[in-house]
Amino acid sequence: MSTLSVIYALLFYAAAALMVLGLVFRIKTYASTPTPLKIPLMPAPLTKSGAAFRVFKEVAFFESLFKSNRWIWIFAVLFHAGLALALARHVRYFQADVWMVIKLIQPFGIYGGLAMVAGLLGLWGRRIVQERIRYISGPSDHLMLALLVVIGVSGLNMKFLAHTDIVQVKAFFLGLMRFNIQELPTDGPLLIHLGAVVLLMIVFPFSKLLHVPGVFFSPSRNQVDDARDKRHLAPWAAPMDADREA
Repeated sequence: MSTLSVIYALLFYAAAALMVLGLVFRIKTYASTPTPLKIPLMPAPLTKSGAAFRVFKEVAFFESLFKSNRWIWIFAVLFHAGLALALARHVRYFQADVWMVIKLIQPFGIYGGLAMVAGLLGLWGRRIVQERIRYISGPSDHLMLALLVVIGVSGLNMKFLAHTDIVQVKAFFLGLMRFNIQELPTDGPLLIHLGAVVLLMIVFPFSKLLHVPGVFFSPSRNQVDDARDKRHLAPWAAPMDADREA
């Protein structure tokens, strides 16, 4: 077993543990943060099912972005839909017996990678070209986009230019799942691709990418407009209110 294979295996174990623990901590923090005020963005739904449907439309179709800026909406859809398709295509590396649906999407996964990179470049260009967006963009914004572009471009490079041994790559990841480290190919593009993925997993719980779970806890989206019918009282404020009335 080569030293490089062991190093990458340990990096993936550490990155996976850090990402999972970080996400659990962040989600727990979001869920326990009090919301003492009713602040749904109007027009707001009047029922819980309506609020849930509103969040679904935001997550699935980026409804608010579509209403505010169509060009940015196009780039965002290209990136997120392409990323979802590329990730689905990569599921085969973690399955000994690949599901039929994963086999069927394999030819389309490449288009997902191209769409992902195109969307990223459009979003990145916006941060550079538009003055007001450039003003509020920090180094972390550019670094996140650069990291995602490196992942996408290095993956496409392995498909079209510098091919790697995907059978051995699959054996490596199946071995990781069974705590049985296998040999990893030493191709440069592959090592860059996997190294960038490890770095993304590490920084994910501490970056703006947390909007992925955070959107579900946004009170302006998930609250019901029932302030006129029902008093909204945060759980932590209830005992204080009871003492005041006594």
